[in-house]
Amino acid sequence: MPTGWTEKSAAPTLESRHQPSGLHGPFTGDQLPFAGYVSRTLEMLLQAHATKASSERETIAAGNAPFQAWPTEDFPKGRARPYRRGVLLIHGLTDSPYSMRHLAALFRQQGFRVMAILLPGHGTQPGDLLEARWQEWVRATAYGAERLAEEVDDLYLAGYSAGGTLAIRHALLDARVRGLFLFSPALKISPRAAWAGLHRMYSWLIPAAKWVDIKPDRDIYKYESFPKNAAYQMHGLTRDLRVRLQGREVNIPVFAAASADDATVDSGATLAFMARARHEQSRLVYYTADTAHHLAGIHKDKVELVPSAVPEQNIISFSHLSIVLPSADVHYGAAGDYANCLHYYPHDMEKYALCGSRSPLVLQGEVTERCLRAGVIRRLTYNPHYAALATSMQRFIERLA
Repeated sequence: MPTGWTEKSAAPTLESRHQPSGLHGPFTGDQLPFAGYVSRTLEMLLQAHATKASSERETIAAGNAPFQAWPTEDFPKGRARPYRRGVLLIHGLTDSPYSMRHLAALFRQQGFRVMAILLPGHGTQPGDLLEARWQEWVRATAYGAERLAEEVDDLYLAGYSAGGTLAIRHALLDARVRGLFLFSPALKISPRAAWAGLHRMYSWLIPAAKWVDIKPDRDIYKYESFPKNAAYQMHGLTRDLRVRLQGREVNIPVFAAASADDATVDSGATLAFMARARHEQSRLVYYTADTAHHLAGIHKDKVELVPSAVPEQNIISFSHLSIVLPSADVHYGAAGDYANCLHYYPHDMEKYALCGSRSPLVLQGEVTERCLRAGVIRRLTYNPHYAALATSMQRFIERLA
């Protein structure tokens, strides 16, 4: 049985991981060089996972840690700084820098200096999101942009999910940002998130009321349990961005990739944003079942429609989680050691077990009502078209000034 589930209680229970660790609160790295920030954060992560066996602890800490990478020597140097281009990678809510590592390799191969940050409250245990504030995520983003700008002529930001929200927000305030890369950006979330903060009125008496989901937390690079405060902070961040975007067009090049079936964020908001991305070089890769669909407000030459079903792999749609990782990823890939079946836990443990068994009878896709009616669904955690996505990004990068 998964951790947190018992036959007697027939419900998940709160454990020590659902409390703040005391190790990863407000962002405090402002004055550190980036290498120092990486080193200090890695030490913190090793401490946070101290109860794990030594080899497992090191693997978990390394995957959750911020990181950096350098372009190969055959790329031209910068005009005023050591490197011509640099990109800051910003992961999503409940996520970690692990999800950005394949993108980092792609950017490095295209001559970018790369830095990836860890957002406050992440990488340790889900209880640390009980006290997280979106303003601290903004501070961490600004820090990463500042450190990278010290080394590159042209600064770019790349964000996945909530990281995309943070990237856009920072670009509106920092004229040094020359372009954006957005993957499943969280530009609009459920209106119910606005009420998530009300739990404080009664959760002191009922601790479980602080949580939207209490899950096994088997994924070593992403929280599975989800506190209401995280939803409330995302509401605050997206609301702030909407205010800042009012009456403004986006005049820098934007590359975006999103799924029409995304069950986590509103993909329609991504389409609306890309309609405002007026730069002639902006491009959208859109995974959809309707590849003949015309996206209103976006010129057809700026859109690449990609089929979201891959029948030979039992894939019936693309999920929020599937854009940025290739099928070869050792953790989330087609033969990876992790299967996302949380939508069945704990309400249908028979399907939960079948979903996690890697049975060929299990379909893969997004956890929409349509997909769930089709059979037992494993949430798709990789992109079977990742090589094509990389090619599209390369073409976009080649057209940059």
